[in-house]
Amino acid sequence: MKSLLVSIPALWFVIACSPPSKQAAYPQELFRSEELVITQVSENAFIHTSYLQTDDFGKVACNGLVLTGGGDAFVFDTPTDDQSSASLIEWLEDIGDFQLKGVVPTHFHKDCLGGLPVFESRGIPSYASHQTIKFAGENNFPLPQHGFADSLSFQVGGEIILAKHFGQGHTEDNVVVYFPSEDVLFGGCLIKELGAQKGFLGDANVSAWSQTVETIKQRFPDVKLVVPGHGAFGDVGLLDYTIELFRTRHFGEGRFQNTD
Repeated sequence: MKSLLVSIPALWFVIACSPPSKQAAYPQELFRSEELVITQVSENAFIHTSYLQTDDFGKVACNGLVLTGGGDAFVFDTPTDDQSSASLIEWLEDIGDFQLKGVVPTHFHKDCLGGLPVFESRGIPSYASHQTIKFAGENNFPLPQHGFADSLSFQVGGEIILAKHFGQGHTEDNVVVYFPSEDVLFGGCLIKELGAQKGFLGDANVSAWSQTVETIKQRFPDVKLVVPGHGAFGDVGLLDYTIELFRTRHFGEGRFQNTD
């Protein structure tokens, strides 16, 4: 009994003096090179940022997303070129220890599928809407291997991921990706960062853009983290900003020749 009375205060001392358990704080930058940055933004979501060289603006940062679970990973939008795509694959396989199950471009522009040949050369299947495949072919861009109509759902680590076309906006074929277990939405170039201008409108349907994003917001009312195709991620405020940007301003403002 005496030893028990001694051990209880000792136990409380250990508990009181132990440091509090640390929870992961996001975002965390996990990898950086000249051509690629990888940033973890939730437990199983990672933004990959690569760079597209443009005549007017120099190197422009372009976002994609990686979703992981159970040792598997899917990539949404490739990095912009072969070198940055190879770096992402190697990081996932070697450092992240993930098996890549597929890659999904969210529309047909180069900042979404520029690195596709590297994925395919390593036996990683690619999926895109039939529209994206059609437009990529018409522009002599790399062609995804497998097509879907307007949506594609699949599992990674037992969790569902949905890629779906909700309407036109940045392009006719733009899809978004939703990861419900963590309420993460990858909007690609359909969604703008706070403070952004309209960007390149050469393939856009400006009159439909706001309604498309409104539909997305209504479909995913619980979204917590929104990743745009360019610039800083945020919350549902990015959807609201994009809706207002294309609802309240006029097409006559002209085109802004960025990477989109």
